[in-house]
Amino acid sequence: MNEESVFSKIIRGDIPSHKVYEDEQTYAFLDINPLSDGHVLVVPKKQVDKIYDLDDDTYQALFATVKKVAKRINDVLGVRAGLVVEGLEVPHAHVHVVPMYDGDVLKLHHGYPVHTDTADFQAMANKLYFED
Repeated sequence: MNEESVFSKIIRGDIPSHKVYEDEQTYAFLDINPLSDGHVLVVPKKQVDKIYDLDDDTYQALFATVKKVAKRINDVLGVRAGLVVEGLEVPHAHVHVVPMYDGDVLKLHHGYPVHTDTADFQAMANKLYFED
């Protein structure tokens, strides 16, 4: 990765943020365009574009922090936290931890046409199936 991401600049302190948690490998802060009050972004300090390209240790550290933040949201705000990994706007792996004050904040069934008959499911499962 050649260009430093905005998240790397936030982690370093060059851009201000509202930090909610930090450890040696991760940094968590409030999203400046929240989907709901308390929407947190959790990022690895190591800049890697796609979450599935993180090394195993960093990936595990990231999701350990996501778990802590989600539990904190539940304990303090009294609501379940939803998780989203999209990674479209900033080329730095991150997880959105979003307080679910209502069922629509992260609505997944948004009306795109999806084929749901048994043959279509089987064809897709066959495409995606693998053994480790």
